[in-house]
Amino acid sequence: MKLFPTLNIRQGRVIPTAGGLPSSDMDPLTMAEHLLDQGAQCLALVDVDAAHGVGHNRDLIGRILSRAAAREKRPCVQVAGGIRASDQAQFFLDQGAAWLVVGTIFLKAPAVVENLLGRFRANLTAAIDARGGQVHCSGWVANTGLDALALAERAKQHGFRRLLFVDIPDSDDAEPDFDTARRLSAAAKLPLLMGGSLTRPEHLHAAQARGDLHGAIVDALLLVKDPALMELIHPASCA
Repeated sequence: MKLFPTLNIRQGRVIPTAGGLPSSDMDPLTMAEHLLDQGAQCLALVDVDAAHGVGHNRDLIGRILSRAAAREKRPCVQVAGGIRASDQAQFFLDQGAAWLVVGTIFLKAPAVVENLLGRFRANLTAAIDARGGQVHCSGWVANTGLDALALAERAKQHGFRRLLFVDIPDSDDAEPDFDTARRLSAAAKLPLLMGGSLTRPEHLHAAQARGDLHGAIVDALLLVKDPALMELIHPASCA
């Protein structure tokens, strides 16, 4: 199972995915390089502002990508948050991103998604942000009323090759919804990554013990707080 330390970037700073984790004074570029120096082979970068439609951190993310791409051992980097047009997708790929995640537009603008798939299919991941099996969008704000399994099947029909299940925690001490992850994996029969609710060391160990997860998206702040978790990282490709 691949481990993706995730930097959630808002207004140029790294913020926790959910409550319970301390913030950090480390700037995103320094944190990304620190994680790579510690052995991380994958990274996930989330533009929280762009996901909410209130600005973006595109230039900062571009710098992180460029710096990562210049390393002797190039890591696999995934970018998410507010990717709604081909020029945005092309920018991140040009800077060195391996994977791009689309979520809200997958629900609201299927024609745009078809255009993106036509150009970038090999690099796209469909995100399913859900709480209790119900899909949310626009940065977890809006409950669409759509069933997560239905969206997974739609993603496969569209021709996506990879899914990301963002399990939205309903409290700081919420347990991961591995049951929904299992059902999504079975329904779509696509490589499935899971994140959102993996906020404690025991969550990562539980995820790693499963056979239905292709990767885990884990808050980078958790790895900075508990460096021993870096031992869970194994050699990984970008596939």
